[in-house]
Amino acid sequence: MLLQLSLLLPLLAVPLLLLFGRWPNLRESITLATGLGLFALVLSLYNAYLDGLRLELSWLELLPGLAISFHLESLSLLFALVASLLWPITSLYAIGYMRAHDEANQTRFYVFFAIAIAATMGLAFSANLFTLFIFYEVLTLSTYPLVTHAGNAKARQGGRTYLGILMTTSIAFFLLAIIGTWQQAGTLDFIPGGVFAGELDPLLGGLLLALFVFGIGKAAIMPFHRWLPAAMVAPTPVSALLHAVAVVKAGAFSLLKIAAFIFGLDLLNDLPSTDWLLYLAGITVILASLVAMTKDNMKARLAYSTIGQLGYISIGALLATQAGILGGAMHIAAHAFGKITLFFCAGAIYIAAHKTEISDMRGLGRQMPMTLAAFFLGAVSIIGLPPSGGAWSKWFLLMATLDAGQLALMVALMLSSLLNIAYLLPIPYRAFFPNDGQPVWQPAAIREAPLPMLIAIGLTASASLALFFYPQPFYLLASSIIQG
Repeated sequence: MLLQLSLLLPLLAVPLLLLFGRWPNLRESITLATGLGLFALVLSLYNAYLDGLRLELSWLELLPGLAISFHLESLSLLFALVASLLWPITSLYAIGYMRAHDEANQTRFYVFFAIAIAATMGLAFSANLFTLFIFYEVLTLSTYPLVTHAGNAKARQGGRTYLGILMTTSIAFFLLAIIGTWQQAGTLDFIPGGVFAGELDPLLGGLLLALFVFGIGKAAIMPFHRWLPAAMVAPTPVSALLHAVAVVKAGAFSLLKIAAFIFGLDLLNDLPSTDWLLYLAGITVILASLVAMTKDNMKARLAYSTIGQLGYISIGALLATQAGILGGAMHIAAHAFGKITLFFCAGAIYIAAHKTEISDMRGLGRQMPMTLAAFFLGAVSIIGLPPSGGAWSKWFLLMATLDAGQLALMVALMLSSLLNIAYLLPIPYRAFFPNDGQPVWQPAAIREAPLPMLIAIGLTASASLALFFYPQPFYLLASSIIQG
């Protein structure tokens, strides 16, 4: 029942949101209550998992061995915990943002937000590739109205790019890889150690792996990455959760799941395409960081930063070592809290100061000290410096490159962290130390974003720090992925 409710609760909120859409306070209370309820359910599943409970749930069997079914395992729980925790926090942020910006169609916004979270839960708990693919596509379709929320020509153009790339890659590559897996293995179930039992031809296995990597467009490996910058036309709450957590992490989660439970680490090491896909992920990390440095628009810089950070998780999956899977899974959580903080801050700056370009933010620390301080904390986590959660995931990924003998990738990860410093830290530095001869602190001039937005920013920035001192919940899950 806990697993069933975790899948259905966001959908149960949809008719209530539509019914009470004319009363904003009631509508938003339903959103917050549903989000908190979902997190409580997933937390209960986490505690049950630690007690040794393993759950299976089947909704519909279309063919023998081909069913829409769900299960409880460590990687699924890690992803579900992150997404369910950040939904109510982002909803709180969205209340302040949408009201302050006087956005139209707010009921539609919250409805599709709930549907997208339901799709995320279905994807997270999928017991096989067939179920994962269904919810992967539902997530794409349900987020399209959120990306195009503004309804103007720029939003529609961004939405076309978003939908076009994600649907094309999933149908042309991802679906083909799933069909190939079904034909070769006779099953699509996620099985610890993989489904091919060591009987897969290396060339065919290499082709299937390449189809999976390029077919999961949400992982944003170049050249199938342009959908993510295009989606930045969405309102900042959408950019924050769906493009820092749910959508992009759905891609990274899918790659980790396929690496560990479809191929298995032993087979991955023997495939001829693994190495060049690894290097492609490394190139994505570096190139995305270099492009981020050239962007003056805050959300565009953060979008290319996300492409690079997703490359870290892809590297973790393709290194085919336990440390790589551990580091990649930990980075799902660390990057989620750090990057959502940065997006929250970008939206707060837009609402309170009406600034979107980084070059216009010099000295802004006088007006928005709390927001820019939180931005600094989020940036430290993305860079991977202590004391932030990002330090742990990047440490494990560096150890994984050493275990696998991939010194070039280790250099790429270290160079990427230096580039992260170059394009993130100058933003808060120039905000607090503009060097224009004026004092930085002018309390009378402080004008922060609305309180709900500030609370959300404070929660995610604090979580980025807390994850350094108390990483155990996510570490326990990440370290048990290979053992099942």
